[in-house]
Amino acid sequence: MVHGRPKALLGHLSPGLWMLIGVVTATVEKEFSPDCREFVYMNTLPVGIGGSSTLAKICQRYNGKPRYLTLYDTAGRVPLYSAYTFKRSDGMKSVDVPWMYEPQLSTTSETGEMQYFPQGYMHQNFEDAQAVLEDYTNAIAYERGALNPDEHQGDPDDKAATYTLTNVVPQVREFSFGPWKAQEHAVRRRLNNYCRGTAYVITGIVPSGNHIRRYNMDRVTIPAYLWSAYCCIKYDHNAPYDERYKFPAYAHYGPNEKDSNQVLELSVKKLEDFIKKSTIVDKNFQLFLDDCVPPGSALP
Repeated sequence: MVHGRPKALLGHLSPGLWMLIGVVTATVEKEFSPDCREFVYMNTLPVGIGGSSTLAKICQRYNGKPRYLTLYDTAGRVPLYSAYTFKRSDGMKSVDVPWMYEPQLSTTSETGEMQYFPQGYMHQNFEDAQAVLEDYTNAIAYERGALNPDEHQGDPDDKAATYTLTNVVPQVREFSFGPWKAQEHAVRRRLNNYCRGTAYVITGIVPSGNHIRRYNMDRVTIPAYLWSAYCCIKYDHNAPYDERYKFPAYAHYGPNEKDSNQVLELSVKKLEDFIKKSTIVDKNFQLFLDDCVPPGSALP
């Protein structure tokens, strides 16, 4: 059962909103380790994000390697953002990849990697700090939408690592399969064709005060908006102008709604302004170091 509709209101935000956590290979860390910082531009995390005890930094590790990083809100049981490096891709999705979870969010674990959901009974403690598959079973209006999408990865293990619920938020079906998926593919084609170096991507949410409910309890925060930004400083300067002006950095966001859910492309600065107006971040909030302008250079 789903309670209410997404609303981007400051007063409805969960107390765990917007603190940096996590890095891939599903290791919960106090600070992101150097090997996980490789997934953010200049090894520098977004700044201007407040702290909270309900936020966890996850280094998303899979099959022995870090794959991307996630800042996870254990109160709302959703990622606030995932940061990853884009890999050249044909846009095909993996098939038959089981969903995974992060065992260290609930208990002390001997492994630093995401794990497949076990069969049968799970102790209640398992569900306290993260979403489980049952949360989505009866929420038929919503899809499990990945912030780091399978289609933006090339290696089979990198693709498989996106199938953890710590990388997933409830996306309205019409928005997920419509404007948002179309924009993911547009960015994939753009970076495939014109990015000549590493593309750093950060995709996140503006939470609402509404939740997927189960057993008459608020379980999973429903985003009011989804947003994404990329940074690629080495790009094709001979690209057509309608693509070239979207480098070295560009962004987009859209309302997580059934109707009136168009995605808007805009500069990273304008996205940051939108996020500042829509949720709780500091005045100095910044997604990419120096706005993705490398030292000693200037935007064309």
